[in-house]
Amino acid sequence: MAIISEMQEEKRPSVPFEASLDPSNPLGFLEKAFDFIGKESDLLLKDSAEKDIATAVTAAKKRLSEAEKKKAEKETVKPIEKKSTKESLPPMEPMEVEKPKKESLKPTEPMEVDKQEEEKSGLIVPNKGNGLDFEKYSWTQNLQEVTVTIPVPCGTKSRSVTCEIKKNRLKVGLKGQEPIVDGEFFNAVKPDDCFWNIEDQKVVSVLLTKQDQMQWWKCCVKGEPEIDTQKVEPESSKLSDLDPETRSSVEKMMFDQRQKQMGLPTSDEIEKQDMMKKFMSQHPEMNFSNAKFN
Repeated sequence: MAIISEMQEEKRPSVPFEASLDPSNPLGFLEKAFDFIGKESDLLLKDSAEKDIATAVTAAKKRLSEAEKKKAEKETVKPIEKKSTKESLPPMEPMEVEKPKKESLKPTEPMEVDKQEEEKSGLIVPNKGNGLDFEKYSWTQNLQEVTVTIPVPCGTKSRSVTCEIKKNRLKVGLKGQEPIVDGEFFNAVKPDDCFWNIEDQKVVSVLLTKQDQMQWWKCCVKGEPEIDTQKVEPESSKLSDLDPETRSSVEKMMFDQRQKQMGLPTSDEIEKQDMMKKFMSQHPEMNFSNAKFN
C-alpha cells in the first residue's frame, strides 16, 4: 500500500501496464509488474522497498483469508424464497426511519489541525479506516476492499433490508423507506465478490471488493465529500512477517529488479551462467569460442 502512496507523490504521467496473468505461473506476472515499476519509478532503489512490498503482500493475503472466511459464513445462511416469505410471514408495518437529509453527507467535525489542512487542500483528512464518517453511515477502505457501515433500528431483521450491489452502484435501505445510501461508486467493484450482513440486528455491513486494487478511493459514492488520499495510513509490515516461501519469492523478485536496473544478470541468468561454466569445465575438449549465449 505504501507503494501507491510513493508513486502518487512522484506525480509522474501515468503509463499503461500491459500484462496477462498465467495461473500456472503467477510469479512471472509479478516479475513483469516489478519490472514495470522499476522502469517507471525509483521505488525499488529506496531503502524502504522491501517493507513496502511486504506490506502489499501481507494485505493481499489478509484480504484473501477474510474473504474466504466471510464467504463460508455467507454460504451457511440459506436465502428465503419470496413465495414462502409471503405465505408464512404476516404483513409487516414499515419501520419509521428518518429520511436521509443533505446534512447526513456532512462528515463529523475534524480536529483543528486537520481543519486547517482541509482549508488549504480542499480535501478532507480521512478517518482511522481511511474513509469518512457521516451521520447516517460511514465507510472505510484498504487497497482491496471498501466497507460501508449503516446503523439501523435495534432488532432489524435481514428480511427488512434491501441491498442492491452492482458494478458501479450501491443502494441500501429498509423496505418501505427511502434508501439510506443510493449512488454511483467512485470506482467499479466486483459484484460477485461483494456481500452484506446484519451485525447484532442493529448494523448493516456491506463489503465491497474493488475491481482496481491498486488505488485508494477518494469517496465511496460520487457526490459526497472527498478525502485526501495522501493522508491515508496503510498497514505496516515487514518481510519477517511473511512465511518463508513468500518471503523467498519477494526477495528474489526484488533482487532481480535491482540487477536489471543496474544492467546486471538476474538470479535465473546467474544460475544459467554457472551451469554453462560447469558444463564447459567438464568438457574441455569442446570449443566454445564461437558460441553465442543468451
